[in-house]
Parts: sequence; C-alpha cells; structure tokens
Amino acid sequence: MPSEKLAWYENINPNVFVSTVAIIGLFLIVVLLAPNSFDLVTKHLNQWVTDSFSWFYVLSVAIFLILLIYIAISDMGKIKLGLDHSQPTYSNSSWFAMLFTAGMGIGLMFFGVAEPVMHYVSPPTGDAETIQAAQQAMQVTFFHWGLHAWAIYTIVGLSLAYFAYRHNLPLKIRSALYPLIGKKIYGPIGDGVDTFATIGTVFGVATTLGFGVTQINSGLNYLFGIEQSSTTQLILIIVVSAMASLSVFLGLDKGIKRLSELNLVLALVLLLFVFFASSTIYLLQTTIQNAGQYVSNLFNMTFNLYAYQPNGWIGGWTIMYWAWWISWSPFVGMFIARVSKGRTIREFIVGVLFIPTGFTLIWMGFMGNAALNSILNEANTTLVTAVQNDSSVALFEFLNTLPFSGVMSLIATLLVMLFFVTSADSGALVTDYLTAKSENSPTWQRLFWTVLMAFLAIVLLLNGGLSALQSATMLSALPFTFIMLFICWGLVKALRLDAIKMQALQTARITPRAIQNPRSWQQRLGLIMHYPHTQQEVEAYIQDVVKKAFLSVQKELKRRKLDISIKDVDDGLQLRVNHHDEINFVYQVISRETSTPSFMAEPQAEDCQNYQAEVFLREGGQNYDVMDWTVEDLIQDIIDQYERHLHFLSLVRTEQP
Repeated sequence: MPSEKLAWYENINPNVFVSTVAIIGLFLIVVLLAPNSFDLVTKHLNQWVTDSFSWFYVLSVAIFLILLIYIAISDMGKIKLGLDHSQPTYSNSSWFAMLFTAGMGIGLMFFGVAEPVMHYVSPPTGDAETIQAAQQAMQVTFFHWGLHAWAIYTIVGLSLAYFAYRHNLPLKIRSALYPLIGKKIYGPIGDGVDTFATIGTVFGVATTLGFGVTQINSGLNYLFGIEQSSTTQLILIIVVSAMASLSVFLGLDKGIKRLSELNLVLALVLLLFVFFASSTIYLLQTTIQNAGQYVSNLFNMTFNLYAYQPNGWIGGWTIMYWAWWISWSPFVGMFIARVSKGRTIREFIVGVLFIPTGFTLIWMGFMGNAALNSILNEANTTLVTAVQNDSSVALFEFLNTLPFSGVMSLIATLLVMLFFVTSADSGALVTDYLTAKSENSPTWQRLFWTVLMAFLAIVLLLNGGLSALQSATMLSALPFTFIMLFICWGLVKALRLDAIKMQALQTARITPRAIQNPRSWQQRLGLIMHYPHTQQEVEAYIQDVVKKAFLSVQKELKRRKLDISIKDVDDGLQLRVNHHDEINFVYQVISRETSTPSFMAEPQAEDCQNYQAEVFLREGGQNYDVMDWTVEDLIQDIIDQYERHLHFLSLVRTEQP
C-alpha cells in the first residue's frame, strides 16, 4: 500500500513554532504602537545590564576560551563528533568557507575599516589621533574580533555537534543540557530553551538585514548614484531575501555551500587587492606587530574592565561585542555544528577557533592599517569625517583612495550582498531546525522563516524600530550567557565520561586467549591475507558463525542472571547486555563495504566489491574484520570487549562522589 501523505504542518513543533511567532508578533505590535517608549526602555535596560553585569560577561567569555583550550589539549580532544568510524562530511576548504561566512563575514566588511578609524578618533585611554592611538585602535580591534568572539561560537557549536552526532540527540540547543536534566529536554524546559534561541536568531538576522542594507545602499550610491533612502533599502531587503529563498530552495550543499565558497574567493580577491594596492611593506610590518601585541597582551585585555578609569567605553564596545556574539551564538553555533559531523573535537576547536581568527586578524590588519596609513601618512582627513558621519560608507570611502576604486567598490558591494544572502539563508535553516520535529522539513517551512525575517526588518526599518530590535537582541544575551555556562558544565561532564571509556578500552587488562585448537602461523597468515568476500558471503557468515557465538554467550550470561538479547540490525547482528542504571554493553558484527589492498586483489576481481564483517561497539565501528573467525575466536573477542566495558564501568563508579 502507498504510504499516507503527511499533512503540511506535520513536521512543526507547535510549542516552539507557535510561541516564537506569537512573541515576534507581540514585539512588532509594541514597537509599532509605542516605538519611542520601547526604544527608551530597552536602552535603559541595556545600560543597567552593562553597569551591573560587565564583570559577568568578561568572566564568562574568559571561561569559554580557557575551557576550549583545555578540552583541545586533553584526551577529550581525540573524541569524534560522531561514531568512531565517522568521516567529515565536507572538505576542509568548504567547511572553513561555510563557518566563516556564517560567523562574521558581513561584520568584517562593515567594521574592517570603520572600527580602527573610530578607535583612532576616540580611544579607550590616551590622546586621540596619535600614533599611540592608532596602535591601540588595532590592538582593540583584534581583541574584539579575535579568539574570544570565536570561542563563544565554538563552545555552542561543539556542544550541539557532540550531543547530536555522538549521542544521537536532536540538533537543538536543548540537547546540550541533557547531562544536567536528562529526558526533561523533551518537555517544557527544552521547548523554552529552543524558543529563546529561535527568537534570538530571528532578531539577530533581522537586525543584520535592516542595518546591513545601509552599507549596500552606500555602495550603490557611490557606484551608481542611487539615492540612500528607505525605499531603496526596502527594495534591497526584498532582493536579498529573494536570493536567500532561492538558496534555501537549493539546500545546504548546492545553496549555502556554493555561496560560501564564492564569498571566500571574492573576499580573498578584495583583501589581496588592498594588500598590493596599498603600502605592502607597511601592512606586513604593522599587522605582524599588531598580532604580537595582541598575543602578548591577551590575558590583560581579557580581564580589563577599566574599573579604575571608568569612562563608559567598555560598555559601548567590548561588552556590546560580547553580548552581540552571545546573542548570535545559537544561530552560528548550530550552523557550524550542522556542517562539522565526523571531525575530532581537537580538529573542530582548532578549525573553528584558530583558523577563522587568523584570517580575521589578517583582514583587520590589512584593512585597518591601510585606512590608518591613509590618514596618518597621506593626510586623508576625509575618511575620518566620513566614518564619523556614517560608518556604512567607510569601506567605499577608503577604496576611493586606491586605484580601480570603481571596480573594487563593485566587488565589495556584491560581496556584502552575498554575505547577507548567506546569513539570511543559514539563519532560516537554523531557525527551521529549532522549530521542526526533524531535519526533513518541507521547503515552505524554511521559506517561511526567510520571509518572516525580511518582513520584520522591513516593518522596523520603515518605523524606526531597528534600534529597539538591536537593544532587545543585546538584552537577550544576558540570560543566554547563564544557559551557556550550564552548557559548558554538561559538556565537560559528558566528555569526561567519554574520555574515561576511551582510556578504558585502550588500557584495560585483557584475559589471555585460550584457544582449544590453535592455528599454525601459516593458517593465521592465510586468514589475514584472505581474498575479497562478497556481501552475500559476509551476511551468510554473520547468520551462521556469528549467531552461534552470540547464542553461546547468551546462554552463559543468562545462566549468570544477566539480561542479554540478540537481534538483527541493518546489515548485521547485535548482542546487547542490559546493565539497567549503568551503560549497556553492545557488540555488533556488521557487513560493511571496504577497499581491497591492490597487492592482495586478484586481477580478475579488481572491479568486484569487497565486504568485511566489522565489529561495532556502542561507540561505532572498531576497524577490525572478524570474517572467517571461528566460533571460539568470536566468543573470546566478545569476552575481551566485555571485560573492557566492565573495567570502564568500574572507573566510572570510582570517579563518582
């Protein structure tokens, strides 16, 4: 009989979906009815948060960075984001392109020139518009866009990827709390966490669309004289959202992946142009010096609250940035997790934390120092005035001082637009994950969120409510910081357990084998040098020899009053020992396709498929083949692995208070 067609709303999680839409609708009503009052209230609340909790933000972000470094260098770094035999889904280049463009691409375009100039004009300490102010401007810019920002994204992405791919939990924010609240993540608490994350994502992307179109408008005004107005920006939001909708329709591999790769290529073109068109030696010297100062002063900058010289600067910059990154972390973290399956935790941390940071520092170093060089050594005061009047024109005003300014401004405008498309596309993808029951959502669900975010940006842009939305987004960072600290606690708790088991599997004492009919070395060599087996041969072996070994072990363990079961699984057979409140033991033999070594294959069998009978434990494939083993060989291997498992459980009990 044909399967019953699901209703169009079947994949919606109503608790999260409906509550998110209702809260966004309520927000719109309040802003439209009393925009000035709402803006005033949110600004006062933001100021109170900054004055009262700046120390909390600084301490929390420091904890995230220190914790990630500790995890990466410890044995926990060897654990895979997936089963032990998992391989990365995307190549390194595609992976880096996607996580970079989703994380900060548009921010670098907007602030690459603007922020160093603004710090130069108004430094946190010391005199403005001096050589010292220029050095401090670059050091502070590196600090805001460096390791700390990516640490916030990395900790959320790591938690989501680990629990989703290692423990088969949903790819949602709620899953990171599983070690702390268990199955309650499937109840109201989990729905509340996901709703909160969804609202933060929608508000964050809508704010970016609203404020970001001002930079695109500035570029088009510079290139073609198109008027800078609300009407133009409205059209731009519609165009960007339409492009994002097309990308959503194409999916992750054909849409976001290709756009991200194009973004990275264009960004490199723009960066290299600035490097060669400006003072190349000067950029190399200053950027290297800036990087050295950043690294050498990293600890001091991390904990510097300007407590003895309060001037409000830290609230308007550092705390604002930390809150902004935290409010975006559900969106960026989940997207990074989505494209990182199969990598080790160490590889994930190094890739997400250090590689984008390195590229970011190079970008900020070249763009910022080139702009400051234009001001300091070429007396380009026009750039200072332009940035002070409208920071969205900073990049185009700077490019105007270089050769081929028209062409490069066109590339910059295109790049900004593509970055927006990628942000809107990945934002819709993440929001859909959070509000759906499963990942296999119909296209309309993803398109719905793209349209909603565009509509939200348009309404607020036309009614002057974007600053209120920005303030509300910033406020959401405070409670989510507490959630992130709980996520860290749960992550470390689960990782330590996994690391203990990994150690137990490697170091446990194994009972020596006592084979009743030992093979000669020639027989053993013949066994390991066997010719390729077909899938049918392996499956027959599993149902015959493996099943006999399983039944023998089952009989003995049942005699010892243990709950043991045998069942067919996909392409194999599973033996499971139920330990009730402790972790169960699982031993499977699976028929799995493998490559045949060229020196062992018969000439006539080169095109044949080769299968092996691979052992799988609870953690995944163990990369060894038991094909042609005797029943006694298999029984001994099962007992070996079971003894390792019991040793692991013993270590866990010893670790518990």
